Amino acid sequence: MTCKDMTRREFLAGAAGAAALVLGGCGSSASGDSAASDSAASGSSASTGAVSEVSSDDPYATGTHHATIEVENYGAIEVALNANVAPITVANFCKLAGESFYDGLTFHRIIKDFMIQGGDPKGDGTGGSDQTIKGEFSQNGVTNPISHVRGTISMARSNAYDSASSQFFIMHKTTTSLDGQYAAFGNVTSGMEVVDAIAENTPVQDSNGTVAAADQPKITKIRVVD
Repeated sequence: MTCKDMTRREFLAGAAGAAALVLGGCGSSASGDSAASDSAASGSSASTGAVSEVSSDDPYATGTHHATIEVENYGAIEVALNANVAPITVANFCKLAGESFYDGLTFHRIIKDFMIQGGDPKGDGTGGSDQTIKGEFSQNGVTNPISHVRGTISMARSNAYDSASSQFFIMHKTTTSLDGQYAAFGNVTSGMEVVDAIAENTPVQDSNGTVAAADQPKITKIRVVD
């Protein structure tokens, strides 16, 4: 199996270490989200330190919420986030956006006809926020019917199921083999032409989609609308 095939079909890192992010790919030693295991008010898992529930008074615990991802020189990607399916993931994403965590970060890994990945404060696939969250997908015991079709937004993670932090990816093309393995939590409602432009026009350094720092599309702001 080629590195490209592994990236598309399995999307799992071959890297060592508890936090080897999915973007690691063939032969990588990238150590994915190195976030501390401090839990927020949402609650945490005793075994992993990952946030495992959302407070009932969290405004993003239920329902559909909307956010706008503004990308410098490209435009805006509007997404609808489904908290009825993935409340932990949606609450985490909206919390980070509300804290301006994503402002100024980038899309650091881009694979045309697959996905664009961003939200890493280090810009190299090894960073995250100060907490991790429970993976809301079927292989982790959570029912999640959102499929990884074109326009789906989902969370990147390490080989550990409860290791997602701040990094997310948006599907450029449908890849349903990811279903059940990653926490999809919404879909693009407007701005797929922005996703297309990023995926098709950004120069990459290898088949794993590594983007040089100078070429990484910049997220100017992620704004939660409701």
